[in-house]
Amino acid sequence: MGATAIRLKTTFALLLAAILAGPLTAAPAQARGPDGIADVAEQVIDAVVNISTKQKVDMNSGAMPQVPPGSPFEEFFEEFFKNRRGPGGPGPNGNNTPQSRRVNSLGSGFIIDAEGYVVTNNHVIADADEVSVILNDGSTLKAELIGTDKKTDLALLKVTPTKPLKAVKFGDSEKLRLGEWVIAIGNPFSLGGTVTAGIVSARNRDIQSGPYDNYIQTDAAINRGNSGGPLFNLDGDVIGVNTAIISPSGGSIGIGFAVPSKTALAVIDQLRNFKEVRRGWLGVRIQQVTDEIADSLNVKPARGALIAGVDDKGPAKPAGIEPGDVVVKLDGKDVREMRDLPRIVADTAVGKDVEVTIIRKGKEETKIVKLGRLEDEKPVQAALTPKKDQPDDEKSSVRKALGLDLANLNEANRKKFKIEDKVKGVVITAVDPNSAAAEKRLQPGMVISEVQQQPVTNAADLQKRIDQLKKEGKKTVVLLVQSPSGDPSFVAIGLQ
Repeated sequence: MGATAIRLKTTFALLLAAILAGPLTAAPAQARGPDGIADVAEQVIDAVVNISTKQKVDMNSGAMPQVPPGSPFEEFFEEFFKNRRGPGGPGPNGNNTPQSRRVNSLGSGFIIDAEGYVVTNNHVIADADEVSVILNDGSTLKAELIGTDKKTDLALLKVTPTKPLKAVKFGDSEKLRLGEWVIAIGNPFSLGGTVTAGIVSARNRDIQSGPYDNYIQTDAAINRGNSGGPLFNLDGDVIGVNTAIISPSGGSIGIGFAVPSKTALAVIDQLRNFKEVRRGWLGVRIQQVTDEIADSLNVKPARGALIAGVDDKGPAKPAGIEPGDVVVKLDGKDVREMRDLPRIVADTAVGKDVEVTIIRKGKEETKIVKLGRLEDEKPVQAALTPKKDQPDDEKSSVRKALGLDLANLNEANRKKFKIEDKVKGVVITAVDPNSAAAEKRLQPGMVISEVQQQPVTNAADLQKRIDQLKKEGKKTVVLLVQSPSGDPSFVAIGLQ
């Protein structure tokens, strides 16, 4: 036998041994993910539904209707209004007769109770005139809107079933681990029930969409139309509600976000019981505890939520909580950073007496607060930018400090900068553009009320306090600054 034949025989024997040993067949299976995905999909697919919405559109309207970003109506409006008639021109039928049209769109949802309760996103059904639920077998049921929560982008629907419905249950999103496999099922691009799989990429993501952001990030493919659909673990439990994606094109690039089941379950229970969400309210304005602020307030390590202001009619005021306090724990739950506090308060029962642990002047104290109920309020735009003309060397402009021209707060300054009567302190009349104060966005018309948690009433007192801090070797000073309308915030500025 020739050398070539011997080498081929040897190679074949080695390949056969490798195949029998298993590694060559195991790798592709691992690349596809765990074997349980197909079993889970088969188990839960009938509980995942399509949400069909209809909205009446005035085709001769002078402006594009306002729809939430990511709404299933958004793509239609963008395309339709590119080709709509011009002002005074003929409509689609060739004349100026007012036109209207009903627009259909599709999203996703899932059944959580065999009685017919269905969860979806608020933006999927927002502004819709009619909502229907399309089951996996193709049958359609008219849906009643039970309630919505814009802050978490969740909605609860109710249908009257004509036959037994398949329902799924919520799991515990707190037990999710990074890298754990998850399954997304929904209605991407109106294609119908579609299954995709991926892993948990991150937890507790803040994407700046609302005050209670706490998203699960996944690389499971989530696209337009998946909104409102469930994210399952390998036990077939819902551990998230698919809500948002980051994508330049509208298609999946592997960055999707889901509302965790812990958040969703609490909201859905309240919508089911009250048709609205009732959240706890502390009655404070808060801001982040930066390293500079933590050092100045003797909070080590930097943590918690800094109280920038206290509502006169809120629960925190009678409990003795003050601006400058740093909340590090509420109702036994740690407040590691500013955004933890709103979520903890919102998840706590209205009317409950809770222990609030604060750090005040370097020492921990405990206050008891009876939480109120959060009411939705219209945001008030603070007038932070005064007129361009700044005051000349008036008699009230008595000091300069920290790159700021400061003046006693008198009637002339109140009128000039439109400062409300409730605001007390020292007014900023000019800001050195090369100073640290300018970097912190301090502006003329703002009022300094406290220096290092000590009230100041005139420019001379403020200068004296700054000089004292320099003598003590302080590298940073914390100012309590108010806008002309009275909105407070703490600002840390380095001392020269």
